Amino acid sequence: MSQDELSDNYKRAYDNRIGYGQRPALILIDFVEAYFDRSCSLYAGVDAALASALRVRAAARIAKVPVIYTNVVYHPLALDGGRFYQKAKPLKSFLCGSPMGAWPKGLEVADDELVVSKQYPSAFFGTSLASTLTTWGIDTLILTGLTTSGCVRATCVDTCSHGFIPIVVRDACGDRHPAPHEANLFDMDAKYADVVGEADAIAYLETRTQTR
Repeated sequence: MSQDELSDNYKRAYDNRIGYGQRPALILIDFVEAYFDRSCSLYAGVDAALASALRVRAAARIAKVPVIYTNVVYHPLALDGGRFYQKAKPLKSFLCGSPMGAWPKGLEVADDELVVSKQYPSAFFGTSLASTLTTWGIDTLILTGLTTSGCVRATCVDTCSHGFIPIVVRDACGDRHPAPHEANLFDMDAKYADVVGEADAIAYLETRTQTR
């Protein structure tokens, strides 16, 4: 098929929007030093994604929308690493105590914000995130983070699978290569989530004022 035929084929099959819900939470996925330190094998040059995520976070904080962060933390001997750790060698950067697992400059976590530590790509797998969101009455999860093709995508699929509305903020996600970044944004938008721009997400958050 030609490019135009492919585009028409996808539009015919997947051209649909879920729309925002009424009770959002914001998640910042794995914005840790490893992706910003040039000496680290996980370095991805994603400063623009972090800057965008921080602007979205500022809007969420003003609206009192819950803010959640994830990081990856392993036992010092990687006893809880499993097959993911076995396959992806750079994950050694996230052994407990490694400076590569620290928050980068500008990403200070407030006392009333939640950190979910995980060992696998999805923020839901092996964690209490789904139960927490349900307890808070959340129906929409706004996703930002790193990397688009890895933990963002895995979390997006599980957000959908757990019955929450996934909203992926394009500008606030990053990857080390533009091809998997764009391909995964395209696929998430087609099948699981609404992919939106930063301005759209902020405009929505400005309509929210909520308490837990």
